[in-house]
Amino acid sequence: MLKIHFSGEDIRRTRVAPAADPFWEVVLSLHLLPGRSRDPLLAGWRREVSRGMRQQEDVGALRLLSSLSPPRGYFPDFLTPYDSVHGFEAGMEALRRTPVALLQRDLTLLARSRGLPPGAAALARGEPEALEYLATTIGRYRELALGPYWPQVQGAVEADRARRARTMLDGGIEGLLANLLPGVRWEPGVLAVPAYPSTRELYLRGRGLLLVPSFFCSNTPVALVDPKLPPVLVYPVDRLGGLTAADGAGSGGASRSALAALLGRNRAAVLAASDDGCTTGELARRLSISPAAASQHTTVLRNAGLLVSHRDRNTVLHTLTPLGRAVLNH
Repeated sequence: MLKIHFSGEDIRRTRVAPAADPFWEVVLSLHLLPGRSRDPLLAGWRREVSRGMRQQEDVGALRLLSSLSPPRGYFPDFLTPYDSVHGFEAGMEALRRTPVALLQRDLTLLARSRGLPPGAAALARGEPEALEYLATTIGRYRELALGPYWPQVQGAVEADRARRARTMLDGGIEGLLANLLPGVRWEPGVLAVPAYPSTRELYLRGRGLLLVPSFFCSNTPVALVDPKLPPVLVYPVDRLGGLTAADGAGSGGASRSALAALLGRNRAAVLAASDDGCTTGELARRLSISPAAASQHTTVLRNAGLLVSHRDRNTVLHTLTPLGRAVLNH
């Protein structure tokens, strides 16, 4: 059982991540690839990704990544840097800067349960070439396993965030924690996860908790092992029908493909992401583009009468006009 202890300050500082976290989705998707999950919604995704991995020229690189993130038991904290909450590139930079002490600690823990893969010794020494090789491998796997499906991953996470927002409006943070997941219990000051695979007590000590909704998290929430790292709890979301590659998404996918042909893929994605209102920074994170590119796309869409933008201090919120909604839903 995992028990997370909250003070009043922790409750005030608890929040939900702004979008799907690319590093957590990479690691947790690796756990589901071997086929232990019986979720039929993932069967087609598993076949396509497994086939793509076998066709990669550098199979050893992906084998290294799979070895570092086994489907059961411990996996290193450094594979899911906290900075990835700000987007994939921020997480990549944090991974490249992982302190040697953290690398050595995590890989020593991994070695207790399984043999270390080739290349782990160079990683443990913090050699820049080894860290860059790992980062490149993560990028390649993300492109293969998540890229074609990312709109659906994001859509499932956004749907969960919208539901959590309504829960918070009705019951505040404690209401959110009390209704997080079936089987997860909230008692004043303590969030208990009975099905957690080990017995742990995590004291937040005023740092708050980052709740990370995840498409590939399977059944039981996940927390980092090191209590000194910024506290996160990754929890599963409803997969909303499973995964199909973006180009084969059915009738709705045909409409979006036509929209992408008209506006360009990125502007069509910006329009879709603005359906419930979105700031420039949120657009950049969701679509893995730079804030400058997001701003440029919203300017074009606004000038075309598809978006309206409202400035609130340092942020700009973009929402669809009736014309924009009609174009999106056509």
